[in-house]
Amino acid sequence: MTPRVGVVVLNYNGGEVTLACLRSLLAAAADPVPVVLVDNASDDGIAARVRDELPAVTVIESATNRGFAGGCNLGVRALGEVEYVALVNNDATVDAGWLAPLVGTLESDASLGAACPKILFADRFVELTIEAETHRRGRGDRRQLGVSVLGARTDGKEAWDRAQTVCGFWGPEPGPTAARAEWTAASARLRVPVGGGGPHTGELLLAAAAPVRVTVASGGHRVELDVATRPTWHEVPLDGPPLTVVNNVGTDLVRGGYAADRGYLQVDDGQFDEPQDVFAWCGGAVLLRRRYLEQVGLFDERLFLYYEDVELAWRGRRLGWRYRSVPASTVRHLHAATTNEGSALKRYYDERNRLLVVARHAPAGVALRAPFRYLLSTASYARRDILSPLLRGRHPRPLIVRQRIRAFVGYLARLAPMLRARRRDRRRGLEAPVWEPSWDARPSTTAPLEPPP
Repeated sequence: MTPRVGVVVLNYNGGEVTLACLRSLLAAAADPVPVVLVDNASDDGIAARVRDELPAVTVIESATNRGFAGGCNLGVRALGEVEYVALVNNDATVDAGWLAPLVGTLESDASLGAACPKILFADRFVELTIEAETHRRGRGDRRQLGVSVLGARTDGKEAWDRAQTVCGFWGPEPGPTAARAEWTAASARLRVPVGGGGPHTGELLLAAAAPVRVTVASGGHRVELDVATRPTWHEVPLDGPPLTVVNNVGTDLVRGGYAADRGYLQVDDGQFDEPQDVFAWCGGAVLLRRRYLEQVGLFDERLFLYYEDVELAWRGRRLGWRYRSVPASTVRHLHAATTNEGSALKRYYDERNRLLVVARHAPAGVALRAPFRYLLSTASYARRDILSPLLRGRHPRPLIVRQRIRAFVGYLARLAPMLRARRRDRRRGLEAPVWEPSWDARPSTTAPLEPPP
């Protein structure tokens, strides 16, 4: 390719996952492409291994963990004078020929600041439906609850961390024997990752408030399970076809300023195969024009982790830049390999940074309402996890409430610099773009998949 392209990969204790990413990048390049690995004060020994095993990769070691924002900024600066900068998550691998469609798209339209590949989940998934009679706890918890899912195994291997709660779940909460449990409604759909070949075996760790009969189906196979109050493993069918699932084809906004992965959890059947302009790009895999970065600036390092890509994309939109999905380019992502889905770390930065980005860039009405809606939602969690158990003579479960309060305190501590930046933007004539949230887009996975209880 005529234009010079450089790639930045960030490692924080990624281990073998990072090596797989780098090998895929080197193998996919028709011509040599400079690749920079920024090691964010890891202790996994990957920096030394890359120097020994992959000498074509330039390694930069940071003495401290600078987060995604600071680490990527180091890498971009280290690339030097390239025309295009690619960012690829260390838990992703690229398909052969992934780069050429992205470069071609930016070459064809000078107003585009970024080109977004189709990011697919690296795993393939088999879908199950779970049906159960529901009950209402009452006394502060108005949800209709079916059965609690606390774990999943496929072919004898742990699969709950990468399982997908597609619909009919009330969102993650602490469980009696697991860090993450999810209650179903009367009917729910769950996907579990499977390897190649088949047939596959599956197990779910289930519990209920009272003994209940549960039906689990996959493909043409159904089983009836007697689920007790004590968490117990149950064999379940995995007869459905393995599915390829979309992670991201560009980023949308939804109500409240949440960033939403366009196409998130949809089965990939070609519905996103036409290029389309998108609100923002995803830092998990993207090709950025160098001139765009020179005009807009690099990542805001105060954000550290999560929403730093949305903020930079939003900043660019206010200067007239556009972004486009390029589904002819494919990247495969091992979701939440670095920060587990639903973890305290992810929840903190997701919620804190969403509020900060909204404070800087959203229209005034949206920016003012967002923190109040956040507090109302937090109060609903307090009613569910603290008040309701106390009224029923049970131990409260304040973990999620504490996490949300901590994120809000972090938002307040960093709000003043964002408001100063907002005023500077206004003095420069950079009014917030028209607010056009995609109401039907899937919200970020840290938000409840159903309205708060």
